[in-house]
Amino acid sequence: MAIAQKVHGFIEKSSWIRKMFEEGAALRRVHGAQNVFDFSLGNPTVEPPPALHDELLRLARHPEPGMHRYMNNAGYDETRVAVAEVLSEKARIPLEAKHVVMTCGAGGALNVVLKTILNPGEEVIILTPYFVEYRFYIDNHGGVPREVWTNPETFQLDLAEIEKAIGPQTRAIILNSPNNPTGVIYSRADLTALGEILQRKEKELGRQIYAISDEPYARLSYDGVEVPGIFSCIRNSVVATSHSKDLALPGERIGYLAANPDMEEAELFIEGAVFCNRVLGFVNAPALMQRLVAKLQRASVDIAEYQNKRDLLYDNLSALGFTMVKPAGGFYLFPRSPLPDDIQFVRLAQKHNILVVPGSGFGAPGFFRIAYCIDAEVIHRSLPAWSKLAREAGLG
Repeated sequence: MAIAQKVHGFIEKSSWIRKMFEEGAALRRVHGAQNVFDFSLGNPTVEPPPALHDELLRLARHPEPGMHRYMNNAGYDETRVAVAEVLSEKARIPLEAKHVVMTCGAGGALNVVLKTILNPGEEVIILTPYFVEYRFYIDNHGGVPREVWTNPETFQLDLAEIEKAIGPQTRAIILNSPNNPTGVIYSRADLTALGEILQRKEKELGRQIYAISDEPYARLSYDGVEVPGIFSCIRNSVVATSHSKDLALPGERIGYLAANPDMEEAELFIEGAVFCNRVLGFVNAPALMQRLVAKLQRASVDIAEYQNKRDLLYDNLSALGFTMVKPAGGFYLFPRSPLPDDIQFVRLAQKHNILVVPGSGFGAPGFFRIAYCIDAEVIHRSLPAWSKLAREAGLG
């Protein structure tokens, strides 16, 4: 075989998100782009805030000497200072630049963190439904994923099940709030209770257990719901995030990881993370993007635009008989499939030129995911197709 057997197997099980995106391209060729409603990929159609374009033009017109050269593997000091300042406000704990490493997006940050902390065979708890790449990232570094379901009615943390899953090989738990695919935000009370569980288990097992908070949607929250800062809830915690969603820069691959200053041996962790950032081949986060986001730590896309899209879809689909938890953040809906087989339902949706992702792709058969980060006009045009799909699936 030309490639590794493991990789071949992973390809067979690989992302439903990408599969549906590719099938959407085929449908557009047949039916025309105007007649296909692609809710498959979390690829924002909104543009970055004007401040980013202004700063990009400034740098282009007044380039700084050496601005494209290598820098410290952790990133530019001024960028890390800017990140630490804003994180300190949210975390209620003072952070410094030394607690931050700039990375190639949240995916890069997660891989750096996992390589830094994992010994072969150690377990990382992932909460179902989960972002499918978590399993592959954990495998990249010799770890073993251990799935724990959230509450299937609310998708909130099931603290009792998490505690039962923690054992002698547990090294970390990955949290994702606002969550992909459900849009749920974990409460401060639950995260604080989780922190107490982790501290108790650390004493019992005699080992450090990390909470890795994957936060690319942390600025996308609605209805005044708080996205709690993980550092104020869990001591041995790490943030991994990107500006893909809050600044609409997914293709630029710019993000960071940050360590809780109160973490055990935080300086050693950061030293390990800087080393891993280099040897994984990232070397450093993109220089130009670091300079841009340093000035944009308080900027964001228009959150109201996403909330309007959420309300448009949630209200209309609920009226058609679809059932789902109303998301408090992010830009996804995760309804129950009207058919027992979520993959069969997704195929039925394709007959109506609607592209969604089966819940099976997130470890959660019986559901499907809708990404509503597309143009509002496309959502409006899709509503008659949703109505026909609902009738054919037996709703209403």
